[in-house]
Order: sequence, then structure tokens, then C-alpha cells
Amino acid sequence: MAESNSKPERRHVTPHPSGGWQVVAPGAERASARSVTQREAEIVARRIVSNLGGGEVTIHGRNGRIRKSDTVGGGSDPFPPRDHQ
Repeated sequence: MAESNSKPERRHVTPHPSGGWQVVAPGAERASARSVTQREAEIVARRIVSNLGGGEVTIHGRNGRIRKSDTVGGGSDPFPPRDHQ
């Protein structure tokens, strides 16, 4: 988990040169993950960032331009749903 004084985690979802989509950390030489669809790669990126304590997920289009960027919280939900019986 990321420390509170460290900068937030960031992952980019970009087209993979050989087809499909990849999840890449800034400055990394290799992809963290590779998926067939952009949506699958986005789900993986969100899970990675959440597991690392939260940060930003940036989604790029096929042309490489940023389509959207979302903040992802880390860890477990502080207000989980309750069972109503």
C-alpha cells in the first residue's frame, strides 16, 4: 500500500502495439497487464491502482489522446453495504 506522503499511483490504458490494450505505469518499460478490450484493461488498471492505495487511471483512445481520467480510491469501502434482513 502506498504511504500517505508518497505521490498517488497512476496507470494509463493505451493501445498495445501488437493489438489489444495495455495497462502501463508512467516510466515503465513493460506493461503491467494486457487485455483484448479497452474496458477489460480499464477494469484491471482500476484494480491495480486501488490495491496500491488509490490514484489516477487515465484512458487513452486508439489515437493515443487522453479520453478520460478518473480518480480511484484505495483499499476497502469505508461504508460497505449492509445486509437488510
